[in-house]
Amino acid sequence: MALTHFDGKGDAHMVDVSDKAVTARIATAENHIKMQPETLDIITEGRAKKGDVLGVARLAGIMAAKQTASLIPLCHPLPITKVSLELTPDSALPGIRITATVKTTGQTGVEMEALTAASVAALTVYDMAKAVDKGMEIGGLRVVLKDGGKSGRYTAP
Repeated sequence: MALTHFDGKGDAHMVDVSDKAVTARIATAENHIKMQPETLDIITEGRAKKGDVLGVARLAGIMAAKQTASLIPLCHPLPITKVSLELTPDSALPGIRITATVKTTGQTGVEMEALTAASVAALTVYDMAKAVDKGMEIGGLRVVLKDGGKSGRYTAP
């Protein structure tokens, strides 16, 4: 299997998707941000000095998905039809579990948009809570679902 973002000479290029079918496409990505239990309490109780951490992080993720083609050099700009983010407090982590789902109808998938949304949501949580917990750790970023297009459905094991 060859990498699609390189031509026969090994030069990076944007993949030509003009011959691909327009299909409904969806991708879901997940990650998490670990923190001190006290930091999680501050976030879930609405005591963060910067405001509603989870609400702002959700909006940041949505905005980031829409900017993916500006951030990742070889991504196609896509007409995104839906972006949703779930930010779920998890005391066992302790921290926040983030799930981002992106939909489009187009000629290429939205995995990068979902990954970008989840990443920026986690970065926003970090930014809004770093005053009380600089040791937070972001991890586990991965695509857990991709569907639509020629390669069909992928679900993470």
